Amino acid sequence: MHYRPEFEAGLHVCARCNYHDRLTVGQRLDLLLDDGEAFQELAADVLTSDPLNFSRPSGRYPDRVAKAQASTGRSEAVVCGVGHIQGHEVALGVMEFGFIAGSMGGAAGERIARLFELAQERRIPLVMVTSSGGARQDEGVFALMQMAKTTAAAARLAAAGVPYIALMADPTLAGVTASFAAVADIIIGEPGATIRFAGSRVVQGTLSRRAQADDHTAEWVLRRGMIDAVVPRRDQRRTIGRLIELLAPAQVSRRAEVVDAARTRLG
Repeated sequence: MHYRPEFEAGLHVCARCNYHDRLTVGQRLDLLLDDGEAFQELAADVLTSDPLNFSRPSGRYPDRVAKAQASTGRSEAVVCGVGHIQGHEVALGVMEFGFIAGSMGGAAGERIARLFELAQERRIPLVMVTSSGGARQDEGVFALMQMAKTTAAAARLAAAGVPYIALMADPTLAGVTASFAAVADIIIGEPGATIRFAGSRVVQGTLSRRAQADDHTAEWVLRRGMIDAVVPRRDQRRTIGRLIELLAPAQVSRRAEVVDAARTRLG
């Protein structure tokens, strides 16, 4: 049991066990962006279509999207735009897990790709906060194509020498983990966040063993070298701001060296 005002004042983190509860897009923007700084949203007019005319026993896909829009107040599973973190202008994308499990369909993939392109064009650092169940089944192969599209956009950003920082929140799964989220210069995990590609039942069936309670938490994947640091919520704005300073575009000629130095500092 938590007293709500205290829980909210503590950034939705349990004071006793350090459990980091999931945040909405609005809460995440308030956490990361500088106080009083406006967030200029990008590609808000890119909306979900129904390329497969998909339906399931529970209803048609457009109805499912409309329900998610009503419950979250968001038009898609990701919000992208430009704001400031620790005084630095950044391209920022935040995924909304409450919107059909933060799944990536054609509209979400297009918004993310455009965000990478904007960061490359304006040469401003890109920060991506992921919280997703993966590709959206309702769009089939059209959703799977977004993995290649977003990863290619991330590769072009890297080739241009513009910094990219990923913050993996709970949960970051499947096609998002296996695409743009895992190719950042620096990858941060939120304490206790589930970070993995396959679910527990798939792991159990493939490896013939029962998944352990701590399998594929942020701390677990950190020990195995998949991410660079686990950063508590209260320190994320300051940490990301410091990383942006270390990975400034002016350091393009020494990109690999600077990234390694930033990872060492996080360690």
